[in-house]
Amino acid sequence: MTESKGPESPDRAAVPGKKKRKSLLDRVRPYAIGIIAMAVVFGISAVIGAHVRSTKDDKVKTPTNAAGPAVVPTGPADSASPSPSPTPSGPKFDLPVHPSVPVTITVYEDLRSPDSKAFATRFQPTFDQLLTTGQVQLHYRLVTASDKKYGGDGSLQAAAAAACAQDQGRFTNFVVALFKNQPDPQSGRLSSQKFLKDMAKRAHKIKPGTFDPCLEQGDHIGWVQKSQAEFAAAGYEGAVPVVLVNGKQVKDVQGSLTPQRLRSLVTAEAKRVIAVQATPSATDAQLG
Repeated sequence: MTESKGPESPDRAAVPGKKKRKSLLDRVRPYAIGIIAMAVVFGISAVIGAHVRSTKDDKVKTPTNAAGPAVVPTGPADSASPSPSPTPSGPKFDLPVHPSVPVTITVYEDLRSPDSKAFATRFQPTFDQLLTTGQVQLHYRLVTASDKKYGGDGSLQAAAAAACAQDQGRFTNFVVALFKNQPDPQSGRLSSQKFLKDMAKRAHKIKPGTFDPCLEQGDHIGWVQKSQAEFAAAGYEGAVPVVLVNGKQVKDVQGSLTPQRLRSLVTAEAKRVIAVQATPSATDAQLG
């Protein structure tokens, strides 16, 4: 007798080994969940990114060593000095690549010495031109040999005061004012802090609130003394001023050096350095 199957019960157990077919909804559900999750993540990221960008747009972080617009010289200036160039005003959007200047002039000068004053007066226009046209770097070394000659410490005190002016980038201005009013080297007037403070006022734009304490406390006395000791140890021939062009002493500065000859020495040294730099080294030849 054939058994009747009858209507299938909902509670009927599945036949072993036979897979139940999934509905369309079951098949697409995992993909839908993944797509929704990704949409949520990207949506949150977009909101966060927009917020970060909006805040960064308002916050300007200048790159290291960025500079403002170039300061274009208009001619010789009485403030030309070995100090760094004044910081230009304006946004710092330039990324400078500084060329090296091939010639450095080093001048050893004594602020109490009449010979140093005479040299500065004669050669300052030449230095101004060489600096303005970018042909040289100019280094000053302050020495105090005249104190031994005349007695007292006027040269030491004056040099320390010039160093205090240099703290404000006003070295040349101070020295120009002092040389214009240089007292008799035997008078000892350079030892007077009152006189040196007056020179700072005449130099203009030297802030007394910084200069005066520097002078009174002798902040740069030791530095000047060490400069003099190194000068004496170097054994340069002749008295100040002593002039070096790229470390080589110029002979007979007071007797035969003229502005024209100094320019010629600078030009010749620049050509020599450029020629040396242009000569391929052994290493360059191997690399080539």
